[in-house]
Amino acid sequence: MTVASGFFVDWAGNARRTEEPGGGYRCEVDTVARYVAVLSAKGTLIHEGTFYKTMADMAAAGIKAQLVDASVPW
Repeated sequence: MTVASGFFVDWAGNARRTEEPGGGYRCEVDTVARYVAVLSAKGTLIHEGTFYKTMADMAAAGIKAQLVDASVPW
């Protein structure tokens, strides 16, 4: 998996960018499976989510999530 530009929903219902999820975490993305793995700095799986290329794709799926900055705590 690699980092691909896009979005996912965190456990609080916020939309976050895969390139900069915040909290000291990093993302690995499988665009074919539409899967996002959020990992700690040591590589521990913290959260899993669905990958959306754009916020419009997320809205089309019926998800109403507010995009938050990486500085917003998890």
